Amino acid sequence: MKSVTSFLQEVLNDLGTWCSTSTSRDLKTITARVEHEGYSFLTITLADFGKDFQKSLDLGLVAPSHFVGFSRSGGLPRFLGGFLEQVFDRRTGRLLNDPSITCIWAIRQLTLMFAKISLPCTDARRKAAIGGYVECEKDVRKADASLSLDNLQRYRRISVLLWADVFSRVDLEVYSGDIVPSHGPGATADRLRGNAKWEQREWTERLESVFPSGEHLVPSWRHYKSLSDLSILEPGSERPVRVITVPKTLKTPRIIAVEPTCMQYMQQGLLESLGRNLEADDIASGLVGWSSQVPNQHLACSGSRDGELATLDLKEASDRVSNQHVRELLRNHPFLKEGVDATRSRKADVPGHGVIRLAKFASMGSALCFPFEAMVFATIIFVGIERDLNRPVTRKDVQSFLGKVRVYGDDIIVPVRHVHSVMEALSDFGLVVNSSKSFWTGKFRESCGKDYYDGEDISITRMRSEFPTHRTESREIISTVSFRNQLYKSGMWNSARYLDDLLTRLRIPMPRVDEDTSPLLGRHSFLGYETQKVHKTLHSPLVKGMKAYGVIPDSNLDDIGALQKVLSKRSELPFADERHLERAGRPRSVNTKIVWGSPF
Repeated sequence: MKSVTSFLQEVLNDLGTWCSTSTSRDLKTITARVEHEGYSFLTITLADFGKDFQKSLDLGLVAPSHFVGFSRSGGLPRFLGGFLEQVFDRRTGRLLNDPSITCIWAIRQLTLMFAKISLPCTDARRKAAIGGYVECEKDVRKADASLSLDNLQRYRRISVLLWADVFSRVDLEVYSGDIVPSHGPGATADRLRGNAKWEQREWTERLESVFPSGEHLVPSWRHYKSLSDLSILEPGSERPVRVITVPKTLKTPRIIAVEPTCMQYMQQGLLESLGRNLEADDIASGLVGWSSQVPNQHLACSGSRDGELATLDLKEASDRVSNQHVRELLRNHPFLKEGVDATRSRKADVPGHGVIRLAKFASMGSALCFPFEAMVFATIIFVGIERDLNRPVTRKDVQSFLGKVRVYGDDIIVPVRHVHSVMEALSDFGLVVNSSKSFWTGKFRESCGKDYYDGEDISITRMRSEFPTHRTESREIISTVSFRNQLYKSGMWNSARYLDDLLTRLRIPMPRVDEDTSPLLGRHSFLGYETQKVHKTLHSPLVKGMKAYGVIPDSNLDDIGALQKVLSKRSELPFADERHLERAGRPRSVNTKIVWGSPF
C-alpha cells in the first residue's frame, strides 16, 4: 500500500499542476483513509465519488444525496474542493456556465483510476453475485409473463423490419448446411482444452437434428465410423453450462457461464454467419456492431456536443435477455430458429444452487450472447420510438435513425427526444437501465470506454493490476508498463516517472521504444526510440529490454481430428503457428525475459 500512496502523491502533483490548485489536503485525506480502509477506499469509495461527480455533471448540480461519506463546505465536498469549485459553484453546488474541462478530467482520473483494478472479491461478495444471478433468472421469468400483447406485436413487426433480410440469408445457410463451426480458445464445461476439442466425443440430440455429427465432427461421411464412441445426449441428459466468477472489481466479480464444447463449437459457426451477413446489410450494420466500438464513441462525442444523443447503459444486460426475446426475433425463420435453439444451453450448474433451468437466452460465455443481445436491444429501442411517434415505424423511419441509434453490447445510443419512451420500453421487456451510467441531460456522455464533455475527450487512464514487487511477476509488470505509457501520453509525467523508478528498482530495463512496432516492453516517449548498441551483422539498432511471451500448452493432434481442424479453417492464410497441431489453447502463464531486441 505504501507504493500506491506514494504514487497517488505524484498523481495529485500532476493533476494539481494541470488545474493550478493545491492538493496537499487531498493527499492527507487519501492517505488517512487508505490506512484505515485499505484498497476498498480506492476501488469502491473513491469510485462512488467519481460516479456521483458524473451524475452531478448530467444533472447540472450537486444533489444532497451525492458524495456520501465526505464532509461538505457549502454545496460541495471539501475533498478535491480546489478542483470542484472550478466546475460547480461552491455555495449553491450548481454547474458553472463555463466549467473547467481540465478539472472535470482530473477529478475523474483520480477517483475512477482504481475502479477496475483486478483484485479478488471476498467470499461474501462472490456469494452475493451468484445469488444475484439466480434472482435475475426469476426476474426474467416474471418479465416474460407480464409482457403485454401490444408490446409483443410491436416487437414482432419491428424485428421483421430490421432483421428479416439478414436472418433470411443465415436461414438459407443453415438449411443448405453451409455453417462452418470452429473452436474458440477458452474453457469449456466438459474441460476439454486446446486440440482435444477437435476430438470431442459428446453431442446432443438437438444438435444432431440440425447439425449432423457426420457433417460437422469429421471431414466427411466416409470417416463416420470414427464416431462410434460418440455419446449423443437426450435433452434431459445434456451437460449444463458451468457458472463461474472471474475477477472484475473489488466490489463485485464478473459472472460467466462456461459452455459445453459441442455447444460453443456450433455457436461459433452461427456467429461467423451472422456477423458476415449483418455487416453486409446497410441497415443492420448501421444499428448494431461488435467488431468496432468506434461508431458508438463518435456518436457519444457528438451527443456531448449538441445534446441530441443520449448514452444508456444496462445492468446485467446479457442475463436479462430472455430466450423468448430471441425466439420472437426468429419466428419467421424456422431453420435459423431451430439452429439457434439447438446451440443454446438450457440448464446451468450454479455454485450453491445446483442445476437450474434457464429462462435467459444465454450468459456471457456463449458466442451468440453478444450479437443477439444487441439485436434484441435495438428492436426494443424502436418499440419505444414507435410508441413515442404514435404511429407504426416504417423502413424509411429506420433509415432516418441511422447515425442516431446504435447498440454495441449494452452500450446504447438513442436520440434524447425519445429517451424516456425508450427507457420505458426497455423496462417493459424486463431490462434495467443503469441510471448511474446513463446520460442525456447535461454535456457528459460515455460509451464503449470513451468519455466526453461538450465534445472534448475526457477519457481516463485506469490501473488494471497491483504494482509488481518482484521481477518474476510478469502480469503485473506488463500491466504496469502499459499503465505507465498511457499516463505519459495523457501528460501525467510525474506519475509516469514514478513508475519508471519503481520498475528500475526491480532491475527491469525500461529503454525508449516505438509504441506501435517494438516487441519489447519499454517507455514510449515523444523523443522517439533510443539505441544502446548495433547488431553485429544487420547493423540495426538494439536495446536491452524485457519481452513478454506466453507458454502455449502442448496439445498433440493427428489423424482425423487434425484433418478436420485444417479443413475447418476459414481464412486462406496459413495458420499463425506452424506447430498448431502440437500445441494449442490459451497460454497457461505469461512470462517475461530480458533480451536484446529492436526498439522499433
